[in-house]
Amino acid sequence: MSLPAQVRLVEVGPRDGLQNESRPISVADKVRLVDDLSDAGLRYIEVGSFVSPKWVPQMAGSAEVFAGIRQQPGVTYAALAPNLRGFEDAMAAGVREVAVFAAASEAFSQRNINCSISQSLQRFEPIMDAARQQQVRVRGYVSCVLGCPYEGRVDPAQVAAVARALHDMGCYEVSLGDTLGTGTAGDTRRLFEVVSAQVPREQLAGHFHDTYGQALANVYASLLEGISVFDSSVAGLGGCPYAKGATGNIATEDVLYLLQGLGIETGVDLDTLIMAGQRISQVLGRDNGSRVARARLAK
Repeated sequence: MSLPAQVRLVEVGPRDGLQNESRPISVADKVRLVDDLSDAGLRYIEVGSFVSPKWVPQMAGSAEVFAGIRQQPGVTYAALAPNLRGFEDAMAAGVREVAVFAAASEAFSQRNINCSISQSLQRFEPIMDAARQQQVRVRGYVSCVLGCPYEGRVDPAQVAAVARALHDMGCYEVSLGDTLGTGTAGDTRRLFEVVSAQVPREQLAGHFHDTYGQALANVYASLLEGISVFDSSVAGLGGCPYAKGATGNIATEDVLYLLQGLGIETGVDLDTLIMAGQRISQVLGRDNGSRVARARLAK
């Protein structure tokens, strides 16, 4: 299969990236990050999450962030809305696209959201109904697609069943997440072969964490499978609060560098993106997690 001519990058740094940080981050710094990412040419940015601050303290203030950002035409500013209350809060904040998430592992679902996979899917039905009524698009996430901290290996057929359920409910796209970052290129290709029998490849995305240093190889393996949408996080921000030892998402800068080398169009400017990642890394008092950024900034 030939490589895609274009790839859409879904920037998850402001949400999936920041939710696991220990130090408080001001609304102003979050707004600046989103605006920096828009300026870099990213056309899909996950800005925040409408969940209880009791569960994810860093996502408090998501409504204020939405109110503060400069929304550029042609850019989707999305939010995670795991339940109907979150969806309603997102609508009140002016959000026009939301995401929901389910796990491919029963044990992870129980530890993460305190219910079974089937129960979690049932909880999304009122969200999907409300989204249809308000003409809001919904994107679906499946976590632990290549491994679970409690169950170990996850059967691709189980991933396919969850992805199909989300697709059948009305999710226009389903992102498959290697939450632990344990997957390899061979695992990734087999996963997309199995899942694409249930959900068309053009409605699938890849979401890779870099815990084992395999994320870029997994992106390339996905490209070979015809996947053309990837979630990534500026400066490699993030991790999963419910998966011990899981490191950050793959850095957007590193994915972009790979895609540029393959002649694949993204519409994103690497230098502007590097500066955005460096600025938020300094705010957080942490090293930049992007190898490309570190190499460029060292020159």
